[in-house]
Amino acid sequence: MSYSLFHPKDPRPLPLSLSRAEFAREFPTESEVLEFKTGTGGRPLQASSVAFSNHKGGVIVVGVDDDGDIRGRSLDPGTVDVLHQALAEAHDLGRYELHSLEVGGVGVTVVSIARRQEGFAQTSRGLVLVRRGSRDVALFGADLQRFLNTRSHSRFEDTTIGIPLEAANDQLMREVSAGFGWQTGSVRSDRLENAGLARDGELTVAGALTLLSESSGYLGKSFIEVLRFPDDETIDYDRRDELRGPAQTLIEQATTRVLDELGTDLVILGIRRFELPRLPPVVVREAVANAVAHRSYELSGTPVRVDLRPASVQIVSPGSFPEPVTEHNIREASAARNLNLIRVLRLLGLAEDAGRGVDVMQDTMQLEMLEQPTFRDLGHAVEVTLPIRSPVAPSERAWIRELEARGTLQGSDRIALVHAARGETLTNGRLRDLLHVDAARAREILQRLRDDGFLEQHGERGGAQYRLARSLRPPAGLRLDEDELADLVEQLAAQGAVTNGGVRQATGLDRVAALRILERLVAEGRLVRVGERRGARYVRSAAPE
Repeated sequence: MSYSLFHPKDPRPLPLSLSRAEFAREFPTESEVLEFKTGTGGRPLQASSVAFSNHKGGVIVVGVDDDGDIRGRSLDPGTVDVLHQALAEAHDLGRYELHSLEVGGVGVTVVSIARRQEGFAQTSRGLVLVRRGSRDVALFGADLQRFLNTRSHSRFEDTTIGIPLEAANDQLMREVSAGFGWQTGSVRSDRLENAGLARDGELTVAGALTLLSESSGYLGKSFIEVLRFPDDETIDYDRRDELRGPAQTLIEQATTRVLDELGTDLVILGIRRFELPRLPPVVVREAVANAVAHRSYELSGTPVRVDLRPASVQIVSPGSFPEPVTEHNIREASAARNLNLIRVLRLLGLAEDAGRGVDVMQDTMQLEMLEQPTFRDLGHAVEVTLPIRSPVAPSERAWIRELEARGTLQGSDRIALVHAARGETLTNGRLRDLLHVDAARAREILQRLRDDGFLEQHGERGGAQYRLARSLRPPAGLRLDEDELADLVEQLAAQGAVTNGGVRQATGLDRVAALRILERLVAEGRLVRVGERRGARYVRSAAPE
């Protein structure tokens, strides 16, 4: 059956479109793995989701009545928000995905719920439900006890490791105590037990990770391995570092190591100097913090690994996503495998509040006009990739920062202005293509940028065109095409030898683009290179006799 996305006997993907006859054949009636809902009422939706999670998994088709008649409920942004909110209010739901399905030209929404692999799910009111036939049944008394005996589990971070509480590092104890707001003179063991860091006079896994100066001796490879690769394809690294220490130190050390390796892009616009981190520090820190906080420490033979390559930073964390998080709902769903550990990291300011980490990473990368991070569940590990390269040059990013001093720019404004600075004439249609917005939103952006003095309007109504305001002068690297840039660099060389850095300063180009212009001028015989590598300078060729 097509609805068996999580059914082991039928792995076929859900089709995007069905006729009404095909839908009736594939989805004949409600069953132990299929539920129809006419709307997105929170409690009924939550009940069926919990029941499926605690049974075999299943599918909820929203926009269909109990008899299988199509009423319609498209997977629009409003429906997405309502569904994620309803499912987020359940406790420990299994993994889920949302799908759009068209039946006879009418849109319906499919919610696929996986069986929870660990523990059990509950509704927001605490009910434990299972699916029996086509009904969601609440368990009580002996039935509930038998179910819990087969499904309950304890988190690994709560287990003790045989290390007495007295072995905790005094300085780390003071730092963690300050984070909790405890008096640092004497920390009672009951407070540590309530925080999940100790039990019966011994440190738990979470306690060892935050209160021992070195936990690897007790927890296997709980360190971070940083590998640097000379290019984007090779499997051989040219530098390897092992970072060791408590979890909070690991996050700080790894973040610093990554940022130091990447360095910054230096851009000079006029008299202003911009040093732009190649990746935003908050994004790197949050990616590392997520890897440390949410990894499976039961997989003790594998460390968190950070791969540094010219085009990206890749962070691999042992263990799959904690339920109900998947690659597709990672922004909306949130869960913590190590609740006590993540609580300490948040109190120390090393991780975002619950459910905010991925938002901060994605929103910050968008704000800086960098490519979005990607998240992959490899089964045995989670892989986060932070792209370094961007279609927006460092000079363009610096210019946008300079413009921000003139007024408040929104995220979408930045991309529009970069394209205007490149000489493009913006229209409503062009902006829709660039920003993936509708006509009303595109018109609002263009008119607001016009009213704020960033764009000039030419023409009216459907024929309106917008160009960069003449009062805004972007750097030469944005205003000139490649032929004009080559002429400009040759003119600079006529005044004396130029270097890659000098070209960057004069034009706002990045290092690679500046080198491309210089090598073109050498190939055309207009400049001569003197010296090699970083010592290279370029002088104008002698005029022909």
